[in-house]
Amino acid sequence: MDFHVCTLPEYQILAAISWVAAERHGPLPPASWWRGPRPVPEADVLRMFEPSALPVAKSLLASLAERKLLHQSSDGLDLPAEVRAPVSGGLKLGRPAAELIDAYFNAAEVHQVAAGLGLAKASNRAAAREQIVATLSERALLGGVLALAPADAAELLETLAFEGPYLATHVFVGASPYGPARYTFREGGARDPATDWLAARGLVLPSGQHDLAEMPAEVALAIRGDRLALFDPLPPAPPPDSPAVTRARATAQAQATAFAGQLERVVSACSATPLTMRKNGGVAVRDVRRIAKSIALDEAIVRFCVDLCFTADLLGGIADPVEKPSGRRRRPEPAPTVRVVPTSAYDQWLGRSPAGRLLPVIAAWATLPGLLTWWPDDEEPPAAISFVHDPAAPDLRLAVLESLAAIPDGHGLDEQRDMAYLFAAARWHRPFVVDGSPENASQMASVMNEAEHLGVTAHGALTALGRAALALLRSGASYPQVLKEPLPDLAAVLADLLPPPATTARFQADLTAVVSGPPEASLAELLGSVATRESEGHAVVWRFSTASVRRALDAGTDPDALAESLAAVAQGELPQPLVYLINDVGRTHGRMRVVRSGCCIRSDDEALLTELAAARSLRRLGLRRIAPTVLISAASERETLEALRAGGYTPALEAETGATVMELADATRAPTRFS
Repeated sequence: MDFHVCTLPEYQILAAISWVAAERHGPLPPASWWRGPRPVPEADVLRMFEPSALPVAKSLLASLAERKLLHQSSDGLDLPAEVRAPVSGGLKLGRPAAELIDAYFNAAEVHQVAAGLGLAKASNRAAAREQIVATLSERALLGGVLALAPADAAELLETLAFEGPYLATHVFVGASPYGPARYTFREGGARDPATDWLAARGLVLPSGQHDLAEMPAEVALAIRGDRLALFDPLPPAPPPDSPAVTRARATAQAQATAFAGQLERVVSACSATPLTMRKNGGVAVRDVRRIAKSIALDEAIVRFCVDLCFTADLLGGIADPVEKPSGRRRRPEPAPTVRVVPTSAYDQWLGRSPAGRLLPVIAAWATLPGLLTWWPDDEEPPAAISFVHDPAAPDLRLAVLESLAAIPDGHGLDEQRDMAYLFAAARWHRPFVVDGSPENASQMASVMNEAEHLGVTAHGALTALGRAALALLRSGASYPQVLKEPLPDLAAVLADLLPPPATTARFQADLTAVVSGPPEASLAELLGSVATRESEGHAVVWRFSTASVRRALDAGTDPDALAESLAAVAQGELPQPLVYLINDVGRTHGRMRVVRSGCCIRSDDEALLTELAAARSLRRLGLRRIAPTVLISAASERETLEALRAGGYTPALEAETGATVMELADATRAPTRFS
């Protein structure tokens, strides 16, 4: 049972049932465990709506009953206990006048309101209260009072009656800082004639909160007349003058293509130098800055990519083992350092096309119970992998995308001018999630910003990719289940939107290589090994330099083999300046030789080193003496240590500082969490 997925008219019907139940059975008991029956006749509920709304209302009643959000029986309509409290204030009606007067007014204020209504002076507080309640409850008597309202007061009455009972005003002030919460009229009034006129006649009363007045339910019901319950069967209409959008598909294609490349670069950087998790959660800010600088991306984009890859199970955490404390005294073990590295799913993901790479990312973004780029703490800088868990986040995304889907094709939303429409439409689709608060507005802005980066929207218009994401949300798909099951509709839209990866490059005389569209993984790896990426988008540009070619040769590539590899992916012949550059760097490369060794063995016992160099059991290490007290080994320190120990020796591993350490093997892949 999930009442959060109700639309506004469904919520309004549930609220009407709650109101009729309160009228028939009394206020809802405060205990949340109370589950007693509170049935009401269906006719009494439908009577609260305009006659023209009854067909739609009856249809929604049937739908709500089918979803178990209300019970229909011979006794009438009843709400499940879990639904009663959330919808109890849905009619936007205040409390009864008698309750507000008893709670917040002393005798003097009660007599003052009675006088404002033109009632005869009562003998005591109770009598004056009865007169006020009788006047406000009798529509004929109250109608006479309302008929005398000035124009600005009448307008304020209409607003409060239909949009909510609360009014921010200074008209009431606490009578005393001690004792029960009682209020009196502020000397000089609220400096607003309309509010003062309403307060003097009890049409707004203290709410119990500072500088907040409340319209009694009787007043609102009298103003509403036959339309007791609000009912909005249709969502708000999009702005008729929404701006035209002509290049939404091209923009979405460029955004999605660029983002697929950004994801690959971020995860590759995490593979080369893992991120470090902070003790209090999230990735260290310095690590995000380091990656952003190394791949020339904005920090916010890097955080977004890291979060998305983590939610899509492409990044994961591994904990480095820690040494147990030595000694007799028991000390707590130090917390392990957790590093963020690619998961075992990354290598397969890397071999996919850009459309295949974006598939799990878009699915995870749409269904994730959390907002990735929204940061609630203004005092702390945002950190990756520390987004706020929010079960309502998928419903918020659905509400935003539904609102955009209603805009006619070829038009978009002006986020500055049309935010009122976006709020109203999103609230119609998910009234339990969208409340229009400043925090809510910030969250919706984050959703719009994320959608733009992914190509889900373009220029305020929903793209084909956005409609596929909306269909996924409408289906009720859940995270992380979307990472385990095929999503053919979303995959087809991505395949149509994003071109297949390019397998060739255009090499130019200015020592650049240009790839039109997203490069295939092996092409990107080849060009990235010998050149520096300068730009991306519709075309990706790499630039060759002496340093970049030397980097490829340092990695063990032969100059002739490098030229052949580049020629194999070239559109035409390699330009002469690039061939000369490779030959020139190759001619000077290697004139100075550095002896390659896996590690060194150091000992002050020269006889021991002589013994080791001659030992047949250690011959596979390729031990070679380069100084009286130093041997070099062709194997790594781990292999060398194991071989020495297997031969009966007792070596220790030494750090560059001379301290004895035990270095552990570096894991490069984290286990997947969902597959």
